[in-house]
Amino acid sequence: MLLATLSPSKGQSRLALSVIMGLIVALAVTIPFTNVQLARVDAFIPAFETAIVFTDLVTAALLFSQFSILRWRSLLVLANGFLFTTLIVIPHALTFPGAFTPAGLLGAGLQTTAWLYYFWHAGAPLAVIGYVLLKDVDYREAKSQRPPAADIGWSAAFVVVIVCILTWIAIGAETFLPRIMAGTSEANRPVLALIGLLIASLNAGALVLLWVRRRSVLDLWLIVMCCAWLAETLVTAFVSGRFTLGFYVSRLYAFVAVFSVLLALLSETMMLYSNLVYSTLRRRSNSEERQIAMDTMAASIAHEVNQPIGAMSFNGEAALTLLSQTPPNIDEARAALEAIVSDGARAAMVIASLRSMFKRDIPQRSHFDVNDIIREVIKLVDADLRSHKIAVSTELREALPKLRADRVQLRQVFLNLFMNAIEAMRPVRDRVRLLRIRSDFIKDRSGVLVTVEDSGTGIVPADKDRIFEPFFSTKSTGTGIGLAICKSIVEAHDGHLRAAANHPYGAIFHVALPQAE
Repeated sequence: MLLATLSPSKGQSRLALSVIMGLIVALAVTIPFTNVQLARVDAFIPAFETAIVFTDLVTAALLFSQFSILRWRSLLVLANGFLFTTLIVIPHALTFPGAFTPAGLLGAGLQTTAWLYYFWHAGAPLAVIGYVLLKDVDYREAKSQRPPAADIGWSAAFVVVIVCILTWIAIGAETFLPRIMAGTSEANRPVLALIGLLIASLNAGALVLLWVRRRSVLDLWLIVMCCAWLAETLVTAFVSGRFTLGFYVSRLYAFVAVFSVLLALLSETMMLYSNLVYSTLRRRSNSEERQIAMDTMAASIAHEVNQPIGAMSFNGEAALTLLSQTPPNIDEARAALEAIVSDGARAAMVIASLRSMFKRDIPQRSHFDVNDIIREVIKLVDADLRSHKIAVSTELREALPKLRADRVQLRQVFLNLFMNAIEAMRPVRDRVRLLRIRSDFIKDRSGVLVTVEDSGTGIVPADKDRIFEPFFSTKSTGTGIGLAICKSIVEAHDGHLRAAANHPYGAIFHVALPQAE
């Protein structure tokens, strides 16, 4: 959202109202002492108007940037209004008596500076009036298709020409203009009051139009600016000459006017840039998260598919060796080929399980007995159990409550736990290799507890809390993703997966799952 389209908040409205009330109080305090003569400070005008030039130029640049985004002619008019005040202030400062030379530069006459001042203060409210009258049209009409740089270029050139013409009029045609100044410091009060009231009328008209058609934060701070201009013009209308209290205070009102809009634009720009930085960091974080997710998926597939394929390769080589013997060992070769078929079925099940885990469909949950899943998985790993000479002990409690879960995913969990147990017992040489599987009630009978025990190498105490972390593995060839996936599946079913040391050897994994409602 941009300042020209963003609706003001209550806090912003209260702040603007506070500034306006402060201006009114300052005006009420200043009016009685307007013509109190103060010390002449010739450096005041160059310093003050340098600040005005800088402030108006930055404001114009920010408004031009908003025009380049929204393509609203109202913003183009307002931006050129600030560009006009930026440029007209320069000859005003150069021609001001005493600022650089006693009579001013550029061949200025006695009335030149005064008329440049009022040209300056007439152009600003006219630009605001043009902005207000055009902005409703901009809301209704489509954006211009012309490049914004072209519109900015010709409009800025037009403003430069207008400033040059007005400067020439104030200098070259000074004798034909009404006399505002009676001397270098004394004003012609009747003419000054009349012109001041005309300028005040322009400011009041701009203020009323803005109030009636206010819509955005920009409108709100333009109202503050018009109030400050109105206060400045009213003070100037009662000033009897230069370097009075009213003379100095009116310039401060002018600075408040332009600085309020600049402050609002800069605040909005900082907010936009902070949002841009936050958005960039968030996109980068999302990209990194997606990359981690892809790495996790790839590691998961490699981990799960590698086991049955490796077993198929091993059994295939064994079958070839058995068939090449003289005479061929047909029975053992048949057993190896049956193991290959079993491993192929296991690989197909792994692929189905992975698809089930990563697809976006609603998980297919059904009611079943956990003992049936355990028996299925034992059959799948039977070839691995026999090839590694691992004994299996099952203590499956009958009449357990049914589970309502994704059958394929839970089958994958138990397959992973059984294969991890088999791999943990592979290096064991000095004791019986035993895989013990039990199912029972949870203590409060709210679900099912499945325990998988092995007599393998066990879990190092330091690794106990890390084995469920992604990419952490105690095996040299492990991917470190299997247990992380198992844990996420079990927790997705409102259960928990925990590990503990088995005594005297091995590890125990507990899978707790709630019963179906």
